[in-house]
Amino acid sequence: MKTVIQQLTEAFGPSGYETEVTDLIKEMVEAYADEVRTDVLGNVIAIKKGSQEGRDVMFAAHTDEIGLVVTFIDDKGFLRFANVGGVSVSTLVGNRVRFAGGAIGVIYQEKGAWKDLTLDKLYIDIGAETKEEAQKMVRLGEFGIFHREFTDLGNRLIAKAMDDRIGCVVLIEALKKIQNPKNTLYFVFTAQEEVGLRGARTAAYGIDPDLGIALDVTLTGDMPEAMRMEVALGKGAAIKVKDSSLVVHPKVKDLLVQLAEENSIPYQMEVLERGGTDAGAIHLTKAGVPSGAISIPTRYVHSPSEMVDIRDVQACVDLVVALAKVDLTGIC
Repeated sequence: MKTVIQQLTEAFGPSGYETEVTDLIKEMVEAYADEVRTDVLGNVIAIKKGSQEGRDVMFAAHTDEIGLVVTFIDDKGFLRFANVGGVSVSTLVGNRVRFAGGAIGVIYQEKGAWKDLTLDKLYIDIGAETKEEAQKMVRLGEFGIFHREFTDLGNRLIAKAMDDRIGCVVLIEALKKIQNPKNTLYFVFTAQEEVGLRGARTAAYGIDPDLGIALDVTLTGDMPEAMRMEVALGKGAAIKVKDSSLVVHPKVKDLLVQLAEENSIPYQMEVLERGGTDAGAIHLTKAGVPSGAISIPTRYVHSPSEMVDIRDVQACVDLVVALAKVDLTGIC
């Protein structure tokens, strides 16, 4: 599993430019799915067919990561940029950026900018000496991502783009284990979540599922002077109660808790005060879809060094597998 995590987190995939990631995912899942297709928006949909009397279940994990887009190149070859998704200014200074063409740059701030640091006070240095040289390396409008390698600390793993490549890993590993499901399962690796849940919205409309489950990261409250939140690394899968985009359907929440307890899967309850997942779009599809989320506890979300615990990841895999086996009569 760690090899898969490294491959996916180190891949290039800002919102709208997820092809490198989705190509890897298609290779990983095609031997385990009955059908794999890519829709117009770039969502990869791997289908595991169930019996005729079963329900249609949509699992969603997004493939995109936050990033930057070049907005201006000055005469000395320095780049100005805007955010793609929820980029925090406090994580940027001194960090490196990688562009699709391979160029790498350093983000830094103008003199005296620490007091009121904003994006317009930052620039990217790609080593160019002139505007013309820079334009040969990076184009106006080109997207970039944080340039960071995967690091294995044992149970704890660090990488950029754990949000939400780790959710993709959970679905890939679960798909490998599921045999002859009662329900038809749609494992959807969604595009453009970080800029508005766009892939999940179109995929859910096309699938029209009976049940929707998002796999995504969530914040933790286990660091020094952290926000007051019960979720912690190493305590298991986080079963969502609510976030900014979704109040989880009570039957779905209760089912996930029941499955975790029946299968001795470690779990914790998640109440996320701010933020959302693909389930926020899924549950509003057409006439409505009962929806929930299984979350992977993650420290330092939306930074270049997001941290997860491999034991929590495994618990999430086990919970997805357990859900795939259940009779959903009375739930949806």
